[in-house]
This record gives sequence, structure tokens and C-alpha cells, in this order.
Amino acid sequence: MRCFYSQDLELELPPGHPFPMDKFRVAREMLLANGILRPEEIVEVRAADPHRLKRVHDPGYIGKIRSGALDRKELMQLGLPAGPRLYARSATEVEATRRACHAALAEGIGVCLAGGTHHAFPGHGEGYCVFNDVAVAIRDLQEARPGIRVMVVDTDAHQGNGTAAILAGDPRVFTYSIHVGRNYPTRKTPGSMDVETVRYVEGPMYLRQLFDTLANALESFVPDLVVWISGADNHRNDRFGQMHLSLRDLRRRDEVLLGALIRNRIPVAILYGGGYNRHPGFTAKIHRNTVATAKQLAARHLGA
Repeated sequence: MRCFYSQDLELELPPGHPFPMDKFRVAREMLLANGILRPEEIVEVRAADPHRLKRVHDPGYIGKIRSGALDRKELMQLGLPAGPRLYARSATEVEATRRACHAALAEGIGVCLAGGTHHAFPGHGEGYCVFNDVAVAIRDLQEARPGIRVMVVDTDAHQGNGTAAILAGDPRVFTYSIHVGRNYPTRKTPGSMDVETVRYVEGPMYLRQLFDTLANALESFVPDLVVWISGADNHRNDRFGQMHLSLRDLRRRDEVLLGALIRNRIPVAILYGGGYNRHPGFTAKIHRNTVATAKQLAARHLGA
């Protein structure tokens, strides 16, 4: 099972910043330390070529990120300090997602040890999301395989408004999102199927909603590839997710969702999505668990 990563994914942020930028490094270290992944299964990637970013994003916006020319309002909306380092970090994340999608099609599963920046729009970023890695990866796949059918499955606690907006109206793409209805973003962008949960939803109710609605979506659309934004912000101790799932609930989510895809030979690319747990290192642990479940199921059903 190939996983895609880069040391450039970690960016130094001001002290006390709410985004846990170290989670990428910590999760990778956990995966290696526990023997879940071998070093050769982690593929180092470089920044995506700018022409790939321009398939989705406005050249002017890309330039403003690279040069750090965002105004005060744009910086507040994005939540991250723009400049060459943020550009390199975000373009590298896009490339890791792109490579994970290609690996999934070739081998049945691929993992980006980051990714899921679903609040990014063509001309602006929101909620710590700079470039929309999922949309860029899908446009890249469509270049080589125009008829490919891709389903975005987003189980992050927040609706993927940027992804829904960019991919709206494309009959080759189905965007599924299950999220807290009364939570960020305040204004949702309708996707192909949006499933709203109540605030502080408990695990059993959440899992019933997820499994029932996702089964219907998969049956109606029949994708050639699923891009799954897993999310760690569903946990009950997350600062922003406003869900009340336990670690056991999240493992159940991962086992059933991935098991259904892998057993039915539906290629899946796995991305991290968000997570802002109150306990240091716990967001990385949730991401680690998702990759561990994927590794176990891939070994059992795909020999990967």
C-alpha cells in the first residue's frame, strides 16, 4: 500500500495557532514506529506543477499565495500566513493527493498522509485550506480518462463547500458529505448529496446515517474511484467538530466504509481531512488509526 508524504508538509505557525501542523509528522512517525507502514511504503513527493493548479485555481490567486500578497480580509478568511513556504506546502499536498488517486486506480488503494483541503475555492482559500487538492486531482484524472466517474466521500465534520462549488454540474463527479448542519461553514454549497447531523451527534446515530445514505449514493452513482476525506474532527474532544464520536465509533466508521469499498473492488484514495483535538497528539492518533485500518484491509483483500 503506497502512501504519499513530504517533509515540506509541515509549516511553522505562530505560537498558539489552532491548526495542528505537526500532526502530519507525528502521524507518520506513529505509523513507522508501530510497524504499520514500512519506510519503503512512504513515497516522498514534490510540489505539484503550477499548470495542474491552474486547472482549478485562478492564476491571480495562486500568485497572491506565492508572494504573500493577500489582504487582511483574505488572510483572516484563510487563517494561515501566505508566502513562498505556504505555497510550497500547499502545492506539495496537492501532489500527494494526486499521486494517491493514481495509485488507487492502479492498485485498489492509495493514501495521502495529509490532504482533504475542501474549503478552498478557485479564487480564495477558507478554513486553513489553500488549494483544493481533491478538485485538482480529479481534473488531472479527467485529462487522461475523460469518462472516469469519481465520488468524493467527505466524512470530515464540516461540509466541503469549496469542493462542492468547484465540481458542481459535472455529471462525472458525485460529491457526498455528512457533516454537522449548524457548524462551519455557515453558508453551505450544495453537493450531490449532503447529509446533515445534529450538533454533538452520538456515534450510533451518526453511523446509521452514514452507512444508510452512503450505500444509497454508491448504488445510484457507481464510481470508478472514491476519494475519501476521512476527518479526525468527529471525535468528542475536538475543538471545532461538534460531534460526539468515540475512538471506537471512528474505528467502526473506518472499518465499515473501507471494507465495503475494498471488498467490492472500488478503488479508494484516502485523505486526512481536519482535526483539532484538545489533547496533543490525539488528532495524529486518529489519522494513524485510519491508515492502520486501510493497511489491514488492503493486506487481507488486495494483497497490498
